[in-house]
Amino acid sequence: MADPTLPVIDFTPFISGTDEARRATAKNIDRACRESGFFYLENHGIAPAIFADAFTAADKFFARPLAEKQRIAIENSACHRGWFALGGEALDARAHPEGDYKEGIKIGQDLAPNHPRVQAGIALHGPNQWPDLPGWQPTMQRCFAACEDLSRQLMQAFALALGLEQQFFDPWLNLPMATLGPLYYPPVPADARGRISAGAHTDFGCLTLLAQQHIGGLEIWTRDDTWCAVPPRENMLVVNIGDMLARWTNDRYASTRHRVVNTSEHTRLSLAFFFDPDPDVDLSPLPGCLPPGAAPKYPPATSLSHLIDKIGESFSYRDKTE
Repeated sequence: MADPTLPVIDFTPFISGTDEARRATAKNIDRACRESGFFYLENHGIAPAIFADAFTAADKFFARPLAEKQRIAIENSACHRGWFALGGEALDARAHPEGDYKEGIKIGQDLAPNHPRVQAGIALHGPNQWPDLPGWQPTMQRCFAACEDLSRQLMQAFALALGLEQQFFDPWLNLPMATLGPLYYPPVPADARGRISAGAHTDFGCLTLLAQQHIGGLEIWTRDDTWCAVPPRENMLVVNIGDMLARWTNDRYASTRHRVVNTSEHTRLSLAFFFDPDPDVDLSPLPGCLPPGAAPKYPPATSLSHLIDKIGESFSYRDKTE
């Protein structure tokens, strides 16, 4: 399968360069977001050991007996946290109602019952469910924190790319709705060849960071109407735009369909980090994204209402519990 030759963006100039260097990097990001909504990010500042430790921890968890994993089943959580089984998520429910051939874990901001957002009953806010594995929680929290820091920097780059002040998004990132998702894609057995590892979809939120190991499988739908592979590249992350940022920019930025097809005889592990702003953010078009006299392409929504709608489409248990 063809490689779409996604742009490789060196983030060093944005992290430690001059104002001119940051704006040049933002210009490259703007071009990538307009064209495909996907790009590789190198020199992103996250130490390789952070991802290596998180991959090791994820592998240990997914290898545990089913009964142990079920102790932190996502169905037990009031805020969409924990483990989901094979078929638990259906990203393309119309074409694959049986669900994706993968397992995963949802790890968010770990909020105690007395946190103001939890006490206010704001959806998708609350405590994580942690497995009883030594060192597992701090390992994942280190990975979460590193990805959150990088995502904040990327939001500043997006602001410059959109012609806004670098700190434009900062007031809406007090406690972002962010999720770290270790994902486990076993080989599809011969008697389940109709199953897909992750159905064709666009991501729900603002931006996604993806760390891949050596087993590929990610594919994006190109403008040529073909599926093209996005293979792992050493020490690089894949960054892509989600529906929320596409909506926020009135489709100036592309939220591109993608899927995972694991044709290997080996298990694919990845770490996806989904970054979204505070729950009450108004997703009306950003300054400069709506031509004078034009109507927005999307109806009014907040970041939280947008996410709730999207999650409900792919996790059937949400319909049963809400």
